[in-house]
Amino acid sequence: MAEGQGVRRFDVMYNDFVIVGPKSDRAHIDGDKDVVDALRKIAAAKLPFISRGDHSGTHEAELRFWKQSGVDLAAAKEAWYRETGQGMGPTLNMASSLNAYLLSDRGTWLSFKNRGDLAVLTEGDKRLFNQYGVMLVNPEKHPAVAAKEGNAFIDWLISPKGQETIAAFKVGGEQLFFPNASH
Repeated sequence: MAEGQGVRRFDVMYNDFVIVGPKSDRAHIDGDKDVVDALRKIAAAKLPFISRGDHSGTHEAELRFWKQSGVDLAAAKEAWYRETGQGMGPTLNMASSLNAYLLSDRGTWLSFKNRGDLAVLTEGDKRLFNQYGVMLVNPEKHPAVAAKEGNAFIDWLISPKGQETIAAFKVGGEQLFFPNASH
């Protein structure tokens, strides 16, 4: 937005991130509400942690939390910390097959069926808040943008009907996203 690549941006909905890991939880983070403390415990125990490693919003949040923890990831790579370079689904599959820890957005976790022996262990830290937004790509800089359709989509997302639809979307009876459109 600051560079003029987008012309309309709105917060639309949110969910949160969670640390998922083996139910046996050898790092002892189950119920730990402090994401940074939980990561320190995983690192200290040198237990497998799987990262998306794909420069997504989830990966960037994870890297912020690791930096706050003071853990040197460069020294950990290939030992207990691994990056998939892929999206959340393949990363969750790898964590499930290796019985490893990872940071996931709750929506993807709730939709994920191949959980194996994994469970949500750390949640509730305000730093785990995960905002989703929408923006229209600037049609003056990018003439191929379907601006009329993009604006219609934005208008629907932030409308009462769009916000109701977001709130009503559930998987397994659990709400994935919480509407919070800003105008």
